[in-house]
Amino acid sequence: MTTAFLPSALSPSRASDFLQCPLLFRFRTIDRLPEAPSAAALRGTLVHACLERLYELPAESRTPRNALGLVDPQWRKLRERKPELEELFADEAERDTWLESARALVQRYFDLENPAALEPRDREMRMDVSLPTGLKLRGYVDRLDVTPSGQIRIVDYKTGKSPHPRFEDKARFQIFFYAVMIWRDLGVVPTRLQLVYLGGDGAVRWYDPTEDELRAAETEISDVWAQIEAAGRAGVWEPRKSKLCGWCEHQALCPEFGGTPPPLPVRSPAATAPAPGPGPGPSPEA
Repeated sequence: MTTAFLPSALSPSRASDFLQCPLLFRFRTIDRLPEAPSAAALRGTLVHACLERLYELPAESRTPRNALGLVDPQWRKLRERKPELEELFADEAERDTWLESARALVQRYFDLENPAALEPRDREMRMDVSLPTGLKLRGYVDRLDVTPSGQIRIVDYKTGKSPHPRFEDKARFQIFFYAVMIWRDLGVVPTRLQLVYLGGDGAVRWYDPTEDELRAAETEISDVWAQIEAAGRAGVWEPRKSKLCGWCEHQALCPEFGGTPPPLPVRSPAATAPAPGPGPGPSPEA
């Protein structure tokens, strides 16, 4: 039986993939199957870039007008790096409508926070942290605020609408994942974990974690990794059917939809690569 070489680090996105569907984790992390970009994911990347650049301006210049003025330049930068992004739009009118939707999300940010009153310590901060067990975690934190007294706030921007409280598990898991990394890296329990939802009517959700809650989150992360290792040893990645299957690009290869996964790739240990992290920019409608 083929044994898959697993990534050397676990990111919040890939852990969430496994929790959603182990076969999706395999397709993205082990097979590394290509996925076409979507307008929704691209909008999230664009809005995140604008909010990151907003905090490069002096506090008094962090106005809605200046923030909206960042949209077109950041879109040009994305397009220069990947000209094929233009192919996502049928014509200029569709692209302009999409840009306007991105501007609406940037505008809504000012209803939720006052950037002139904030001085983040870090933005789009890449973290590589090892847990006491040796498990390596990797991820990007959208924003880290630290008060003069040392209190820490982790902020995660979401360009989708806020979920019903019954369906908050994924967002909660991801931001607690970041909190565990900060806790283990800095030795300080973050005071607040804040989710800023720019879609829908706009909303801010937050958690004030305790050390016990972070230990529980760390155990959950370790348990997910143990399940990933077990699946890798067995070479068995079970599909998990849910409503989210409607957004999956790999249905043609999924047994739940009559497909057959490709043979597991065989790589030498030297070719093992880190888990693809979320990178600077979100997953679709993050």
